[in-house]
Amino acid sequence: MFNKKGFELLEERGFVFQTTHREEIKKLLNEKPITFYIGIDPTAEDLHIGHFFGLRMARILQDCGHRCIVLVGGATALIGDPTNKSDMRKMLSKEEVARNAIEIKSILNRFVKTTGDNPVIIVDNADWLKSVGYIDFLREVGVHFNVKEMLTKDLYKNRLAKGGLTFMEMGYMLMQAFDFVHLNDKFNCILQIGGSDQWGNICAGVELSRKINFQNGAPRPLMMGLCCPLLTNADGIKMGKTEKGTLWVSRSKTSAFEFFQHFVNCLDADVERLLRFFTDLPITKIKNMCKENIVKAKKFMAFKVTELVHGSNEAIKAQETAQNLFISGNATDMPTEEIVCEKRINILDFLSKLTIIKSKSEARRLVEQGGIVIDNVKKTDVNEVLDLKCEQIVKKGKKTFIRVLNKK
Repeated sequence: MFNKKGFELLEERGFVFQTTHREEIKKLLNEKPITFYIGIDPTAEDLHIGHFFGLRMARILQDCGHRCIVLVGGATALIGDPTNKSDMRKMLSKEEVARNAIEIKSILNRFVKTTGDNPVIIVDNADWLKSVGYIDFLREVGVHFNVKEMLTKDLYKNRLAKGGLTFMEMGYMLMQAFDFVHLNDKFNCILQIGGSDQWGNICAGVELSRKINFQNGAPRPLMMGLCCPLLTNADGIKMGKTEKGTLWVSRSKTSAFEFFQHFVNCLDADVERLLRFFTDLPITKIKNMCKENIVKAKKFMAFKVTELVHGSNEAIKAQETAQNLFISGNATDMPTEEIVCEKRINILDFLSKLTIIKSKSEARRLVEQGGIVIDNVKKTDVNEVLDLKCEQIVKKGKKTFIRVLNKK
């Protein structure tokens, strides 16, 4: 059933950050089903929390009755988006990108509807970009891009200031812009969505369509862009980073427990926003939950986000593991890390080997403040020499636990 309040739904839940044509987008989303797309470059074999956030917006529009296209960038991943990068991305082989694309396509059904009514359309831009000749591409697409204007965009300006921008990366914007035009021609796609870091690339597609239409005099519907904010916490720091690195949606990279704990440990000020983003609860209920009991609301939010990504069974297990750790400091499926070190070792040297500790200075501060517990014993002496067993449970602060296995 078509929802005539799709734009308002996105807006009240915090997904509307930037638009190229706000009123036109609002009118079209509320008037009739349209076709939109979101792009994902397979630069890794898995999706991270940022992808999940964008796909959440896509799923809302899909549930409102709009037709969703997910573009897996098998061609653009070979170039690499320079956005927010201080240096050129590591170049992947064609085989690596192809494998990554297969993996990503296989897990999209966890986030958007791939069967039933109004299923997602999954495309790969390698299917059309690889067949376009270089000279033809420059004549048909490159002619519409002014280099001076491109260099005013943040994604290029910042890199250029550091002297690291390559000609290859300059082509990325052209390729993504051409994708939008191609999808419009083939599927009548008129809206591209994505994170605000994609604003420059999205606007390039909108502009390319307008310029081609002007040049050819051919009728083409207005093409538009809509960006959600980046997923950051209340301090403006990008979410999705754990002590081990990126927060992935695959359990082989980030366990359901680690995923759950990441959101349980979020700032109180983030809970309401995250409940808006990742649940369908009415806004008034969300506000009341946070006002009445922020700790309970936070745990509920962590469970719902984990359930969305990993399913109910894994979310329940993660919740139970967290509860067991809180009560006893022990659980069979807590995160485990293997290290190699001497069995007798200074506590600071030991802690600095763990991924949950960023540096020896952090280890010192935590021990001095009583923030480290090893096998249920609080440690306060920075000069203590530990007698390590094959296994020990380390607790950092109130909520971070890890099982450490010494393989020496």
